[in-house]
Amino acid sequence: MIYRKARISDAECIHALITHYANEGLMLARSRAMLYEHIRDFTVAEDNGKVIAAGGLHILWEDLAEVRALAVAPEYTKQGIGRGLISCFIRESWDLGILRVFSLTYQAIFFKKCGFKVVSKEILPHKVWKECIECPKFPNCDETAVLLEIN
Repeated sequence: MIYRKARISDAECIHALITHYANEGLMLARSRAMLYEHIRDFTVAEDNGKVIAAGGLHILWEDLAEVRALAVAPEYTKQGIGRGLISCFIRESWDLGILRVFSLTYQAIFFKKCGFKVVSKEILPHKVWKECIECPKFPNCDETAVLLEIN
């Protein structure tokens, strides 16, 4: 198993992972266009040449980044792969000098196990919401905000 930055050739695999969970109502859908435009944000977990998990770290400001679209193939869940991706994002944030990482999620329990704390969405800066305007759930977002302060 290796963790690596995503390549353009991974976009369809990432899209399939996200779409699987979005169809179950467990995460928000992401368009192919969004994935191709933001492919440099994504890290994947690869097992024997197959992408089995992915997620993105999107920088929003000098001190804030967001974990987005984190998904692990169903047959690989509960094996620490999601936590491995979170560790990659924490290292990447640290290396960039970004000491606060958040996510808007339906899986708050997972993020809490990774050290995040549930916070009020209102404490997040307005810049966070610029892409939310296009979401079908806006302005009635039912995701939970979680935040990790990196020491």
